[in-house]
Amino acid sequence: MAIKYNDLYMDLRRRLREAGAEDATQAARELVCTASGKTKNELLRDGLLYASPEVERSAYSLCARHLAGEPVAYLIGEWEFYGLGLDISPAVLIPRPDTEVLVQTVVHELDSGADCRVLDLCAGSGCIGLAVASQVLRSRVLLGEWDEEALKVCRQNIRRNQLSARVTSLRMDAREKPSRQLGEFDCIVSNPPYLTAAEMEQLQPEVAQEPAMALEAGEDGLVFYRAIAEHYQKVLRPGGALALEIGWQQREAVTALLAANGWTDIVCRKDFGGNDRCVMARKQ
Repeated sequence: MAIKYNDLYMDLRRRLREAGAEDATQAARELVCTASGKTKNELLRDGLLYASPEVERSAYSLCARHLAGEPVAYLIGEWEFYGLGLDISPAVLIPRPDTEVLVQTVVHELDSGADCRVLDLCAGSGCIGLAVASQVLRSRVLLGEWDEEALKVCRQNIRRNQLSARVTSLRMDAREKPSRQLGEFDCIVSNPPYLTAAEMEQLQPEVAQEPAMALEAGEDGLVFYRAIAEHYQKVLRPGGALALEIGWQQREAVTALLAANGWTDIVCRKDFGGNDRCVMARKQ
């Protein structure tokens, strides 16, 4: 029996809600849009039209895969972050709203209107560095990422958002000492892996689908923070800023690492849920 787009969307939303899926409304809309090849506005416009059997089958198949644990972003191949459309693949983490606090912190830091250079370490999809570039119009941003597949996604997103004139990418390992050939940056920003080995064993099913190398940071979750705190002042100008996303229980540990390595003006900002989320510090 033929089904209208509105009814297809409503049925997917019902199934997702009954299964306890988070944000069932957005997920259902995204899945129907992907199955039909329509934008959100086109889906709204065509809500009273009948979906083809192929679209219906595809939508229910995507829904079943999501209920089996596949994240919506991987199913549809894209996600939005800070107003930017981004290509997303299983090689990269899915951007989350909490990370917008990190972007806001960096944008506020660089809001003088002066030319500036920014390094985004452990860039993944490039979402942080690209968001900064989109807001700080006189910035030049380098996306540093170790994984080759993630680096491909970075480069796709630079092109997708037409930021090739000011954003470049480079394969680099945040755990290693940076080359002085990088020059000096005005700001370094990073959302590195920060889960402990124990936390990796307790991941929610959807999060467990994301790349482990982008999540895990050793027994204590501090491997990347330790390396960045120790090595990265050398590529930051005097007075330059470092902004790090942290896990909600890591403020004291990360703050102590930074202080022990000579960083100053260390402050912490909370995310929209009231959890510690971003630590900022300066090079003397």
